[in-house]
Amino acid sequence: MTRILVVDDEPQILRALRINLRARGYDVEVAATGTAALKAAASHPSDLVVLDLGLPDLDGVDVIRGLRGWTTVPIIVLSGRAGSADKVAALDAGADDYVTKPFGIDELLARIRAVTRRLTATADTGPPAATHRLGRHTVDLADHTVTRDDGTAVKLTPTQWRMLELLLRHPGKLVSQRQLLHDVWGPEYQHETNYLRQYMAQLRRKLEDDPARPQHLITEPGMGYRYRP
Repeated sequence: MTRILVVDDEPQILRALRINLRARGYDVEVAATGTAALKAAASHPSDLVVLDLGLPDLDGVDVIRGLRGWTTVPIIVLSGRAGSADKVAALDAGADDYVTKPFGIDELLARIRAVTRRLTATADTGPPAATHRLGRHTVDLADHTVTRDDGTAVKLTPTQWRMLELLLRHPGKLVSQRQLLHDVWGPEYQHETNYLRQYMAQLRRKLEDDPARPQHLITEPGMGYRYRP
């Protein structure tokens, strides 16, 4: 049974999430403060953490950093902070996804299912796959090749390749704008988000069946991008 730690200082949200998650077969533990959350995570390790940022004792970003000091447990932020700076800070600290309050329970459950599917896939298959399917294309990360189903090779520039590789190595996970800019272009390009838009458009033209309606290279407005297998 998947164990979820829910961290929020609003009793109504804790109660609603406890009821909804338990009704769907999850084992749920709750915490109302950052300190309690860190203690709970250490004493009874969870498979997933759902975390509010506005906690009474610690900022949620600090809780993320505290968890990331010793665990890779997936973290879904559930927060009323809708600003892009807050989202980027949480993702850069190590969060895996970000849901803004007010939220729909169906959306949150879908995000939780997506994360748990990735956990199951990792447990079943071991190390990350060297090849990925992207529409009618096969991307081989080991050989640095992209091949269409008809055998035609797709040429990518070094920058396009680095951006695609970073997304494919984190399937289903939201990769923040800041991380992409840092890892692909370097630390001095932290604010050049226009680069991301330009290169993502180029990748979609080469790899998506319908670049205007991408199915695999997905934009999360104000936050970053994700590869959806």
